[in-house]
Amino acid sequence: MIRQLVWSYVLLVAIAIAAFTVPVAFTLNNQLLGDAENTARREAETAALLLASGDTRSLSALIDAYERQTLGQIDVLGPQPENKVWDSEGLKLTVPAKQPDGTIVGAIRLSYPDGPIVDRLWQIWGFRAALAVGVLIVAAFLGLWLARRVTRPLRELNDMAARLRDGDLTARAEETGPPETRTLARTLNTATETIDTLVGSQRAFIGDASHQLRTPLTALRLSLDNVADGVDDPHVREDVEMATAEVVRMSRLVNGLLALARAEADVAHPEPVQVLDVVTERFTAWRAAADERSISLVSEGFDIRVLATPGHLEQVLDNVLSNALEVSPDGATILVRTTRPGLVEIIDSGPGLPDAERARAFDRFWRGQGLTGKGGSGLGLAIVKQLVTDDGGAVSLEAASGGGLCVRIRLSPA
Repeated sequence: MIRQLVWSYVLLVAIAIAAFTVPVAFTLNNQLLGDAENTARREAETAALLLASGDTRSLSALIDAYERQTLGQIDVLGPQPENKVWDSEGLKLTVPAKQPDGTIVGAIRLSYPDGPIVDRLWQIWGFRAALAVGVLIVAAFLGLWLARRVTRPLRELNDMAARLRDGDLTARAEETGPPETRTLARTLNTATETIDTLVGSQRAFIGDASHQLRTPLTALRLSLDNVADGVDDPHVREDVEMATAEVVRMSRLVNGLLALARAEADVAHPEPVQVLDVVTERFTAWRAAADERSISLVSEGFDIRVLATPGHLEQVLDNVLSNALEVSPDGATILVRTTRPGLVEIIDSGPGLPDAERARAFDRFWRGQGLTGKGGSGLGLAIVKQLVTDDGGAVSLEAASGGGLCVRIRLSPA
């Protein structure tokens, strides 16, 4: 938009320069040619009067002085009518020498080259062209300044929209500029406040509901454990164990909702994080669970630094490693690889996911067809996406080259 405004401004100035300068330049050209012709005519008429009077001595002196002081030439001819010609050689003016009774006794032909006149014309046009270029350059800088000043409110609105796109609901636009942009900024600020209120209410409801459900679910699980301890009938015990498993899954779901609500409520302040240090720490936390099934936790690549909110990368690795341990067979290997700045890949040895299911894997409460573990809540990857997005990164799922699934996390290099 700034470029278009500048070009439009420069084009208008160029049209104005052409409209006012070109006619004036042609007028000056005609005036210069007319002045040269009038000067030549005066000299020729003076010489013709001297020729008609018979004063050859004065005529010779005039001719000699004229040819010495100018580039022109004066010739004495026989009787000829008056004639004026502008050709490629310049001006050729013929003036008859008439006596008082009207008898033509001869003629004077004055020849003047057009070189000096052409040089003068080029000077005039060159000066005006240089002046026009200078004016256009000044107009371009002035137009750029005006365009940036006019579009500054729009750029501020765009910055606000970009912050909203990144999830910052505290973004507000300054109500400056012309009335139209002030009205638009006020409308956007009001809409953002409304959205912030609604989203805050939703997050508060999810957090409060999740928190309040944890106590009765814990009590229900304890009650089921007590019932299971006092039941001898295997069929009843099986039913109680199934109910307990569902309560456990519901507890995980509630914990996942609470974690997701907290992740959405956090205001991201990314800081430099050493990735391999975090990977080593999380491997230590998950080592016991992996050793129970002889699963190897391996890391390779460069020791890169990324920008992440403290605690986010740990939560991301915990969720991804938990899923990887659920789907990987006994004796498999889970690989965490850093291949280039800002890129972290977690590769498991599970059955993987088809393309259609990979596209839905980040949806909340979505679970694969028996491939994501029996105890999964369907919120792990949704939490991962939320945390990575809050830090200005991106996460995707790819098919691993050797089978299984590759979780590819891109964060800003520190």
